[in-house]
Amino acid sequence: MARQMLALIFPPLLGLFIIALGNGFLSTLVPLRLASSGVSVGAIGLISAAYYAGLCIGALLNERLLLRIGYIRAYACFAAIVAVSSLAQALWVNVYWWFALRLLCGLATVGVYLVIESWLLTGAAKHQRGRILAFYMISYYGALAAGQLFIGLFDDTPGSAAAVMPFVVIGMLAALSLLPIAIIPRLSPLIDFAEPLSPLKLARLTPTGVVGAFGSGILMGAIYSLLPLYLQSGGGYSLDQIGVLMAMVIVGGMALQYPIGRWSDHHDRQWVLIIIAAVMLALVLLAPIAAAGYATLMVALFLVGGCLFALYPVSMSHSADRAPPEALVGMTQGMLLINSLGAAVSAPLITPLMSGMGNNGLFVGIGAVLVVLLLFFGWRRSQRPAPQPMAPFSPAPAHSAVGAELGVTQELIEASQQAQAELDAHEEDAERESAEEQALAIEQQLARDGTPLAELRLLPEADEPFDARAEHPDSAQRKPDA
Repeated sequence: MARQMLALIFPPLLGLFIIALGNGFLSTLVPLRLASSGVSVGAIGLISAAYYAGLCIGALLNERLLLRIGYIRAYACFAAIVAVSSLAQALWVNVYWWFALRLLCGLATVGVYLVIESWLLTGAAKHQRGRILAFYMISYYGALAAGQLFIGLFDDTPGSAAAVMPFVVIGMLAALSLLPIAIIPRLSPLIDFAEPLSPLKLARLTPTGVVGAFGSGILMGAIYSLLPLYLQSGGGYSLDQIGVLMAMVIVGGMALQYPIGRWSDHHDRQWVLIIIAAVMLALVLLAPIAAAGYATLMVALFLVGGCLFALYPVSMSHSADRAPPEALVGMTQGMLLINSLGAAVSAPLITPLMSGMGNNGLFVGIGAVLVVLLLFFGWRRSQRPAPQPMAPFSPAPAHSAVGAELGVTQELIEASQQAQAELDAHEEDAERESAEEQALAIEQQLARDGTPLAELRLLPEADEPFDARAEHPDSAQRKPDA
């Protein structure tokens, strides 16, 4: 990847990594802390849904702030709200208080995602989006995986003095994420014009991308909110083991991001989505069997995370391929809204299955969502087959941006030289014809004046036209013979 592109994406990705490090820690800490405080599973599901509801509200409102004040100042506002809302959770463990704070945190967090994703998509070419979003997801999931390792490092006893330390660390990370964004402001892309793109218009533009983002949100919400509860109550694992297992899910998503992103850049993204959904469905069906052992569960969750976390970036790249350049910010906002809606309804949809069917109801709900996605992707593929080329494709040699400019410049130089040579040849021909016509006119004039032909042949050559009257003053008086 070109150095200029790396310079463009490095500051936002570093800021994302730092803030997501705390966010990943917080996403697992919240249900565990509430469960240890005696809060019911239903209330935990509602508080988790509040976070995703905040994502939905922010996805509707944050675009206006971004377009008005730009990428860097908007990011600063959102990161500050994330830090304050995280620190405020340490003040009071109360269901309603935490519901409001998680709603506010979700509203600001989706603003961070909007800034970063718009930054990357605006500065990327079409053939680079899959890989750049893969780097985005690697940074994001790498931070989430590292954040899980904080679980168990702090005292989880409610009311103890050390119980506030996790929230202090999370707030510090959110504040530190401002540094890489603010230090390099000149590399942020400009926003000249942004076309609004409503969710309905986006759904008509790219149904596959919208359904993929919605399904990804449901699955993500289930993994983040309910999988720790499944591991704690159904598997009987300790907090340290839960942290490692959740980290394996995220490491799997991080490890497979770039291969799948590169694959989607060179193949039909709809087929990529179909294959991802099919593979993940097979893995989810085998997950209850793999849960019998700790090592096998680690492998299964690694593969599940690899497929699950690739679903949203491929859907995003598929939608970006169909959106006009001026609508990329609106498209990003719409996709975040759809993804957040899916995450918001995840816990209310799947927790009744876990209450009625036991802990394995989590995998039943995830499998049902994957079946719906697989059927829809297959139907859309049948409705819009891949276009067939009208003639055999002749690949052009690959050029960098500088190489392409040099190639165009060389072609222009050669064309200019050829045109100049033709112009010089035409001028030489015109001068020759003019000289011949002038010599013939002089010869005819001298002949009319009676100059002998032998004398005419001995006239000296000169650059200036030969004036016969200057050499023979009396020739003007001489009349031609009859």
